[in-house]
Amino acid sequence: METVLESENKTGISGVLSREGKYLTFVLCGEEYGVEILKVKEIIGIMNITPVPQSPGYVKGVINLRGKVIPIVDLRLKFGMEEKEYTRETCIIVVEVAKTMTGIVVDTVSEVLDITKDEIESAPHFGSDVNTDLFLGVAKIKNKVKILLDIDAVLGTDGIDMMNTVVM
Repeated sequence: METVLESENKTGISGVLSREGKYLTFVLCGEEYGVEILKVKEIIGIMNITPVPQSPGYVKGVINLRGKVIPIVDLRLKFGMEEKEYTRETCIIVVEVAKTMTGIVVDTVSEVLDITKDEIESAPHFGSDVNTDLFLGVAKIKNKVKILLDIDAVLGTDGIDMMNTVVM
């Protein structure tokens, strides 16, 4: 059962306070996004990805990272953006969600930012077409907006279960 404080943390002002901290920022389709640095295990350059049959289109396949098989998700495709050929700047951010390592493909990694509560607003309501549960909030830094992703929600438990099946 969810407590009032936990409920506020997901949607209200208290939630904004708990979201301040360090974020790894990256670019997708010219827009800047961020994920909590504590979720990031490492950043690697794009490498050979082995396709896995019958996986969703956004799951590009798996990689062998120092003997560990890691599923790879292309965030562009996960978010319904156009597919882009990978370049030298394309990176894989290895994140840990629900004790599972997953690589997310991004156009380029920007920087690590220490974002304060004053710089974060709750995600605006976009109507029923946009799932704002994927966002922790929006950061306003130096006249730019960075969308802070809830990587747990983006990859989701269904996706993690599916990826565990793919890897096993």
